[in-house]
Amino acid sequence: MKRIKWSTGVLSVGLFIGSFIMLVPFLVMISTALKSSAEVNSPVFYFLPKVWHFDNFAKAMASGNWGRYMFNSFFVTIVVTTFSLFFNSIAGYAFARLEFRFKNILFMSVMLGLMLPAQVTMVPVFLIMKYIPFAGGNNWAGMGGTGWINTYPGLMVNQMAGAFGIFLCRQFYLNFPRPLDEAAELDGCSIWKTYFQIYLPMSGPLLASLGVIKLTTVWNDYVWPLVITNSENMRTAQLALTMFKNEVVQWELLMAATVVVIMPLILLFIFAQKFFIKGLASSGIKG
Repeated sequence: MKRIKWSTGVLSVGLFIGSFIMLVPFLVMISTALKSSAEVNSPVFYFLPKVWHFDNFAKAMASGNWGRYMFNSFFVTIVVTTFSLFFNSIAGYAFARLEFRFKNILFMSVMLGLMLPAQVTMVPVFLIMKYIPFAGGNNWAGMGGTGWINTYPGLMVNQMAGAFGIFLCRQFYLNFPRPLDEAAELDGCSIWKTYFQIYLPMSGPLLASLGVIKLTTVWNDYVWPLVITNSENMRTAQLALTMFKNEVVQWELLMAATVVVIMPLILLFIFAQKFFIKGLASSGIKG
């Protein structure tokens, strides 16, 4: 009994320290967002502002076309997440429940995507987007125009499926007994009907957890929008934060805008954390 209490105490202390380390930068960000420029640049650091400048949020949002930036982020994130859940789940279903030629080879090829950093494929993907035939003024050979640069498809298409999502869905669908497919086949269900009427309705927790992961990834993405866009109208919220980093960084406005940008993710995790944890647990990682 003493050993259990001792180990529990150590775990509790470790959890507290880890939570504190992760929480402090967030609290400093909020504190900085509420300070004046003089307080931020003062050599003496005060955790709490002397005067609470809530008008920093209004100033930050008035510094650019933030309605457009937030719309771009919301639109890209929602569309990418929706298509990603569909493509990942249906690919995972095929690898787990169907038998076809070269299935294992194809699955291993998909898994190679987990080993490649995004930076390795960024230039090839950019060239593909630029030379898409009949897009952005391109001819049939993909020449003469800009392709999908500065477009929503350019921001979204390459993120609509991923090796991790396919792998997680495959592991989830492997947990179901094989007689379930046989019973569906005896009832006259096609492959598509089996997926949409049997497996997809049972995939709620899994898709919720994948959705949270994908939403967070796409919303926080900075590098790809920076590479594929140079138009202000196509700028996402994460990319717009760089407006405050000029010769003199306006830290109070930058932190105020950052609080606004990350608030949707905080609300998402608060309301979806139960489904997120349940979905990861139900994936049943096994061979």
